[in-house]
Amino acid sequence: MKNRLTEFYIQNIQRRLTRHLNNLQIWKMARRVAKAVPAAEGAPVIFFKASSGVDDLSWNSAFHLLTSWAFRLQGIPVQFFACNAGMTHCVLGTNRDNVKQKPPCASCVYQSKTLYTGADVKTFSFNADEKLDRSLFNLTLPELMDFEFNEIPLGQLCLPGLRWILRRHHLNDDNPTRYLLREYIRSAWNIAQEFEALIKRSKPRAMVVFNGQMYPEATAKFVARKHGIRTLTHEVGLRPKTVFFTEGEATAYPLHIPDEFELNDAQNARLDEYLSKRFQGDFTMAGMKFWENMKGLGEEFLAKAATFKQIVPIFTNVIFDTSQPHANTVFEDMFTWLDAVLDVIKKHRETLFIIRAHPDEMRLRKASLETVANWVADRHDADEPNVIFVPPHETLSSYELIQRAKFTMIYNSTIGMEASIMGEPVLCAGKARFTQYPTVFFPQSMGAYGEKLEEMLNAESIEVPAEFKRNARRFLYYQLYFSSLPFGEYLETGVRTSHALLQDFDLEKLSPENSPTIKTILDGVLDNGDFLLKENLA
Repeated sequence: MKNRLTEFYIQNIQRRLTRHLNNLQIWKMARRVAKAVPAAEGAPVIFFKASSGVDDLSWNSAFHLLTSWAFRLQGIPVQFFACNAGMTHCVLGTNRDNVKQKPPCASCVYQSKTLYTGADVKTFSFNADEKLDRSLFNLTLPELMDFEFNEIPLGQLCLPGLRWILRRHHLNDDNPTRYLLREYIRSAWNIAQEFEALIKRSKPRAMVVFNGQMYPEATAKFVARKHGIRTLTHEVGLRPKTVFFTEGEATAYPLHIPDEFELNDAQNARLDEYLSKRFQGDFTMAGMKFWENMKGLGEEFLAKAATFKQIVPIFTNVIFDTSQPHANTVFEDMFTWLDAVLDVIKKHRETLFIIRAHPDEMRLRKASLETVANWVADRHDADEPNVIFVPPHETLSSYELIQRAKFTMIYNSTIGMEASIMGEPVLCAGKARFTQYPTVFFPQSMGAYGEKLEEMLNAESIEVPAEFKRNARRFLYYQLYFSSLPFGEYLETGVRTSHALLQDFDLEKLSPENSPTIKTILDGVLDNGDFLLKENLA
């Protein structure tokens, strides 16, 4: 315990020192950018992110900042829409254990001033609206969730951020939750007014926002699109130190793959090398490494599995993740799906079902408060003789499990795409990135899903269409090497893997002539490009 505390304090000191030095580097580079910016012409591009870092430089903050520098260095006017205590409660500044605690505005404003040194910044402060406040008085949680004001669905715009910060999908109708949603709505309305005034003054050609699901960015995006302003969203890419840009919803990762695209020998070899490492747990996502000590299936597990006719693993998701609103097209949510599956489990005692919690469910500082483990306990799932529950911290190999399974069940987990690449049958219950193309069995109604599940459980064998594996490989390759735009020459990993450090580099590296990444983003924003790299296999 003493060693852990010592390690914690040492890391905290390292973070503070690293943050200070990184901010100094950002300030110096920002001043260099400001001096090098040519005379700007035309309508501006507005950049807005209020939900990606309060003090440390997150990866998405870094992508956002570097992209804006690249625009400015090309003579494209940029305006930053920045919060100056403009929200009573922001998402990242919310203390879920004490919801009335004020957000750390001073620290956040200081960080913004550092990031936007020498730039054109339009700040907004908070102004209460008495009419809105009266309308919100004494509303129940369902009423707040569906609340609209002046034709803006403020309640719905605030829900993804509220669920994310409270680490749950199903919200409690209690005073803290109602208070927080009211404050988010009040703040969202303030953003809507302030942003609408800005776009009327500036008449921007486009807008760039982080994520697009958290309420500050979601509200600005709603207003921008109402006025016909092209809005681009971004999120972390699939590879380390990469970003994904789209005119659609970044959290849904929409991709258009030409029908004629087929992987050649070099591309197949490149993908196979990546998959070989991934199947051993050697990969990161958003700076996190989930499967560091992957282990095979133990003797106890294999002995139990041998007493059943077949094995079916069930892979779950993190219920509050911002990908989940896109997923819920067949079932109301993931737990509704699990409830339906439980009824089937009880009817098929010949089948061993392995319910696996997502490793991100218990991530440090991001642990879910509505977990699959709790669902299993509440429904006494672990007492079912044909169920094994695998908790999020367990490093048992999912890939070995898939290989031994009759088929694999997922909600919308990426492992479904990987199972398809392995040539295994997959039954999907929620819309996923890869279901944009035929990659898995994906029934489009609850009734059709139930019928397909019964069919697959009862079948002697399951024939998987050849196009599933082909499309899964094509989709993954596009995600990795076309849509994941690398920023590694500008950034390195911080003390925490979720944070970035700005390198010292020549500003010429931010020109489209010298950076395929920058050229791809500039073309995407200014010329309706597809945000896809021209591939380089070197």
